[in-house]
Amino acid sequence: MNLKNASVLVVDDDTDVLTAVKMLLKTEVKDVTTEKNPENIRALFAEKKFDLMLLDMNFNSSINTGNEGIFWLKKVKEINKDIAVIMITAYGDIDLAVRSVKEGATDFIVKPWHNERLVSTITEILKKKSGGGSAAKASPDSVIGTQLLGNSDVMQEIFYKIEKIGPTDANVLILGENGTGKELVAQAIHQKSVRAKNAFVKVDVGALTESLFESELFGHKKGAFTDAREDRAGRFESANGGTLFLDEIGNITLQQQAKLLSVLQNRKIMRLGSNDLIPIDIRLVCATNLPLHELANESKFRKDLIYRINTVEITLPPLRKRKEDILMLANHFAKIYAEKYIKPVPEFDAACKDKLLQYQYPGNVRELQYCIERAVIMTEGDELKAGDIIFSPLESARAVSEEEGDMKLSNLEKNTILKVIEKHGGNISRAAKELGITRTALYRRLSKYEI
Repeated sequence: MNLKNASVLVVDDDTDVLTAVKMLLKTEVKDVTTEKNPENIRALFAEKKFDLMLLDMNFNSSINTGNEGIFWLKKVKEINKDIAVIMITAYGDIDLAVRSVKEGATDFIVKPWHNERLVSTITEILKKKSGGGSAAKASPDSVIGTQLLGNSDVMQEIFYKIEKIGPTDANVLILGENGTGKELVAQAIHQKSVRAKNAFVKVDVGALTESLFESELFGHKKGAFTDAREDRAGRFESANGGTLFLDEIGNITLQQQAKLLSVLQNRKIMRLGSNDLIPIDIRLVCATNLPLHELANESKFRKDLIYRINTVEITLPPLRKRKEDILMLANHFAKIYAEKYIKPVPEFDAACKDKLLQYQYPGNVRELQYCIERAVIMTEGDELKAGDIIFSPLESARAVSEEEGDMKLSNLEKNTILKVIEKHGGNISRAAKELGITRTALYRRLSKYEI
């Protein structure tokens, strides 16, 4: 369908949003109808035929389910199952917006949006609806599809998030264990952004000492300290106009956090040894292998900094949680290293595949990569057998150590519970009170430890 012939309905309780969309689309489409109250949707559909709808994710309405957008999306699909619906969402509701696509939405946009991108999204949807569209393909230099791979549902959702988050300027926090691919996700976000033609600058801030932190990030003037023999721009300046990726953000000290927060709030840096403020324009992406609940500990990490860096959050699953991707990744690495070492691309026999699938991968994708590289180097034939697959003894030892640690903690908890219950003569209420937990929680632990 031609955009000029389309009728569009916009439903949002924010008058400013309705005005902005109407102003944007009035010269692009046949007509735009706006509505603040979603309860009027049925009446609007009875009056007129719409080709596409923009629907807000959140309304201050009587429904008050916490996910009104999903509720009204289902109502719209009951009235007209074929209409294309684009959900309008805020950064914090992206997980809900992804769910809306599973519930029948065609796409979603994140506020504030880029006008050109919204128009192109609508155009593409209407083309596909009339049979004129084609499936989008990753560009040849795209990280997604060449380095960041996965057919599992969880990875497909992550790719979709990257697609939608990338064009915005939202700060992103990437969570995940070591070896899950956090840097690749950061690169993919940069590639999808309007800053893609500018620099992508990575800093492992967790490895910076107190003395190097300011110099490395903010730069210095000649003579600022003993080894400062010339003026030097910091990483913030190097990333100006592009994306700054701060890896291992969870490992920086509270003093470093305060300095970083000040720069992010003011959007200006000052080189060491200088009094001049330099404005900076960067898109910030951070990553950590710490779980979010550990970052939330204010004795270790400032809550105001978490809010500043965590406009949108992406959590990468460990490889053991996406086992359907293991063989695909193994084949991918086998091709890469066969080409690198000028060898035939090996096949995996059944026992080899089974061994790959059974392992827990404490080192995640990175461990699988090194494992396949070693196997390709050492094999003499064009088929990999179970014996060719040797997992990292370092990673295996770490996994065993962690498991033993968990067992020690479990034994400690079990013994403590037994002693407290015995102390109170089997009175569960008194025991729970002394342990600082509810009776229900204590009963769960009794069941867990078969006491």
